[in-house]
Amino acid sequence: MDNTFNDNELLYRAVFPPEYNKMFWKDENHVSSAAFLDKKGLSVERGNFRSETEVVSDMKKTFIGSIISVTAKLCRDVNAFIIYKPTKRSIYHSEIHGSNKTIVLSPSQRHYLSKNCKLI
Repeated sequence: MDNTFNDNELLYRAVFPPEYNKMFWKDENHVSSAAFLDKKGLSVERGNFRSETEVVSDMKKTFIGSIISVTAKLCRDVNAFIIYKPTKRSIYHSEIHGSNKTIVLSPSQRHYLSKNCKLI
């Protein structure tokens, strides 16, 4: 894998359940834009065209809560910058940044992604 993300590639993010932190949820079926805020870089797992079941199963071994996904194209639609950053925990780990110079996604980027993400 490299830093090339196909427009259709899915990027998955774990979101704490409402019982843990309500600020990440608008209601039980919709995340808020806060789910896309991380000052260290928005941590995601790239799908790399694995099955959704495989990705979610792997993520549930480490994370609690719900899993959401966005496509690489949705990130590009708001000029967000996707970086492949594998870790010891996961060769699929990546980050979404606000731009190639800014780590944090802007409020409008977060809003767009929260409105267009898929709850798995």
